[in-house]
Amino acid sequence: MSANVLLTSSYDFILPKELIATHPANPRDSAKLLVYNRATDEILHVKFSDFEKFIPKDCALIFNDTKVIKARLFGKKKSGGNIELLINRALNAHDVNVYIRGKVKIGSEIFFTNDLVAIVKELHEEGSRVVNFYQNGNLLRFEELLPIIDKIGHVPLPPYIQRDDNKDDESEYQSVFAKEEGAVAAPTASLHFTKEQHERVCNKFAHAYVTLHVGSGTFKPVECEIITEHPMHSEYFDISDEAKKLLDSQTPLLSIGTTSTRTVEFYARKKIQSGEANLFLYPENKPIRVNHILTNFHLPKSTLLMLVASFTGLEKAQELYKTAIEEEYRFYSYGDAMLIL
Repeated sequence: MSANVLLTSSYDFILPKELIATHPANPRDSAKLLVYNRATDEILHVKFSDFEKFIPKDCALIFNDTKVIKARLFGKKKSGGNIELLINRALNAHDVNVYIRGKVKIGSEIFFTNDLVAIVKELHEEGSRVVNFYQNGNLLRFEELLPIIDKIGHVPLPPYIQRDDNKDDESEYQSVFAKEEGAVAAPTASLHFTKEQHERVCNKFAHAYVTLHVGSGTFKPVECEIITEHPMHSEYFDISDEAKKLLDSQTPLLSIGTTSTRTVEFYARKKIQSGEANLFLYPENKPIRVNHILTNFHLPKSTLLMLVASFTGLEKAQELYKTAIEEEYRFYSYGDAMLIL
């Protein structure tokens, strides 16, 4: 692998197919945990159930409380042709950015069960579409759409899982503290916590919740040769006044996941409590507020892997991933975890 931090090829690696996790660890905290201590340059291999033993004693934890919605919908065109629609994000009260598998044009109608209809409003060059949803002829606000898709939609499992969603995924692809509806991908580091472990950790350590609604852009690989030319996706975030107090303090932070990290780091730079976050962290744009991170093992050439390298440096990130593959850690959304101290 190349060691040039700005070359996309530096973040590429070959992953044996059998290391892609298609189902979660059961129980959740039985997943493996790779612990890397930057101060001592030491790597440990433990179970996630040991996580709290490694939390620095003066640290506060930041969780992302976003909740995954049933964003995958199957419908039909007027002609009777099948259509698959994936909700990406709400743009405002009525306009919804989506991806559609199947040919559509402006004005196309897509029919779903429960008298739900989507009408295509815009076509974007990068492949996304903007639609409005109607039920019984009434234009729906996004919050009115959510209970309908909860009945008729499917859990939007990432494409690399390569199976249909099932009933178990409704609870498994959701953190035990998920609260604010709006994500189309789970903040995956959070999936390792059982209810009991989350309560234990929160009783022992200061903590706060931020919200970042993870969009499907999180899976998009960097396709330019130089990473800084990548158009970074933006996602809606919200930081409560209570969380703001912790972020404004001097308390060291352990961020649970890349999404919490991006939210905190965006706030640290902009001092805005809600809006659109599009921060791209990489080795030449390092974290300025988050001290430690818990994260999963990510896709090659992904902005998430580049974020990991912003904590460790590129060469160490390459080494950690090589070690994880040799030790047969499970990768991606339902995979194992890494704690960088």
